Amino acid sequence: MVNAIIDENKIQELLEQKASQSEIDEILNKALSLKGISLKEASVLLNIEGNDNLNKLYKTAKLLKEKIYGNRIVLFAPLYLSNYCTNNCLYCGFRFENKSIKRKKLTIDEAINETRRILETGHKRILLVAGEDTTQCNLNYIEELINKIYEQKLMNGEIRRININIAPLSVEEFKKLSSFGIGTYQSFQETYYPQIYKKMHPQGLKSNYEWRLETMSRAFEGGLQDVGMGVLFGLTDYRFEVLALLMHSQYLEKNYGIGPHTISIPRIEPAEGSDVASTPPNVITDENFKKIISVLRLAVPYTGIILSTRERAEFRRELLELGISQISAGSKTNPGGYSQEKATEQFSIGDTRSLDEVIYELTSDGYLPSFCTSCYRVGRVGKDFMDLAKPGLIQKFCHPNAIITFKEYLIDYAADNTKVKGNELINKFISNMQDSKQKELLLKDLQKIGEGTRDIYR
Repeated sequence: MVNAIIDENKIQELLEQKASQSEIDEILNKALSLKGISLKEASVLLNIEGNDNLNKLYKTAKLLKEKIYGNRIVLFAPLYLSNYCTNNCLYCGFRFENKSIKRKKLTIDEAINETRRILETGHKRILLVAGEDTTQCNLNYIEELINKIYEQKLMNGEIRRININIAPLSVEEFKKLSSFGIGTYQSFQETYYPQIYKKMHPQGLKSNYEWRLETMSRAFEGGLQDVGMGVLFGLTDYRFEVLALLMHSQYLEKNYGIGPHTISIPRIEPAEGSDVASTPPNVITDENFKKIISVLRLAVPYTGIILSTRERAEFRRELLELGISQISAGSKTNPGGYSQEKATEQFSIGDTRSLDEVIYELTSDGYLPSFCTSCYRVGRVGKDFMDLAKPGLIQKFCHPNAIITFKEYLIDYAADNTKVKGNELINKFISNMQDSKQKELLLKDLQKIGEGTRDIYR
């Protein structure tokens, strides 16, 4: 199948690519220039085997992530609004044919209560997620909720940025959504393989492969500047999915001048009422999952790669070494979950730790937790963000803003042992700063934070 975005035949040809050791080394060295790699080069890396080459790949991915984003990890929490859905995706617990599910749609007041439970933990970013039933979660509901979430103040906390994952919209609807003050709009193709897509999505609007595929194009045409893409790994050959995802990314850059702001990498996890989720058609091993993350980091080095709580805690720790830049923490995947509502979850959670437990481990391992939202607040979005991220210049904003927001967390929410580890990490970073003016400015900001000022950003 060939269409304007995905050329299935070309991908199948690329999957046959083999390379010598010297060619593999050349590709890995090229990647360090931060210019990305071609589809052909990505296909070579997806086919490599053997511990030596895999370890070289992993090391390169880590170096690239550190060159662009440093050691900071952005944290967020999902807020599920509804598990009603008009689609029948065979791998999802929310599908409309699942009669065993306990359905729930949050009222505005209930969603605000969920927001406040999230605020109590220290989060500043949330991702609104709704089952794809626009009669339940229409744009008027979404707009009212977003406005009320931004109004919430709890102790020293507030939600400073809302990203959103809702059903694909028309261009006119995206124009309306773009006026709501959101950050990134997310929508996942799930699988780019047309025959598998048709099999896994037998009913509902989502059964239209082309409509789903063109979602990001309509989003840009509707005025949005940051989009998040993703694949549900486990439905078919992971190598095909990665190359198709990269082909889609190249299409967006060519036609709109902007690639994906984020790429999410969920693996299928068990879901109530889904045999497909319990026995995935193409199980993704841990080793192949590590390869997926690493190749994506090399191919689109500027993109934020998001890891969810689907993965178990000990494996998430390992994956952070490969180029992950954003993670969810303390997550609930059912409507009302933060308030102990018993509505059915979308999928099983592998990492059930609290936000503070995750942060303690991050700081113990030398990562800088970040709640920064400054780029959205000052307009460093879309192409402006890409122009800074691609050469690695975004770090000069990322690290100071990360430290400032992390200091807020340590003062307002952290357990005593997390405070000790966190302050040690901040002091270490400041002592290593080379730019004396930036160091002086950061110290002044931290003093203001200590005196009670909040929401300082650059």
